[in-house]
Amino acid sequence: MLNSAATNEQGRVTGLYPEGQNLEKGTYRVTFKTGEWFKAHKVASFFPEVPVIFEVDGTVPHYHIPLLLSPYGFSTYRGN
Repeated sequence: MLNSAATNEQGRVTGLYPEGQNLEKGTYRVTFKTGEWFKAHKVASFFPEVPVIFEVDGTVPHYHIPLLLSPYGFSTYRGN
C-alpha cells in the first residue's frame, strides 16, 4: 500500500501518490470502498468495493481516474 485517502466534498482525491515522490512505471490498483459510502448514505448497493487496476507507462506526469458509480453498476476510464 502506497497511500490511503478519502474523497472530498467534490468526490475527488487530489493526491493519492505519496507526496514528494515521482510516479514510477508499473501496475497500480486503486480500491474505491463504495460499500462504505452507500451505507453512509442509506443506499443499497451490489458492490462493496471497486478495484481499478491500471498501468503507468511514464508518458504523462499525472493520471485522472474517474469512477462513475450507481448502486448496481460502475465504469471508469483514463481521463486527462
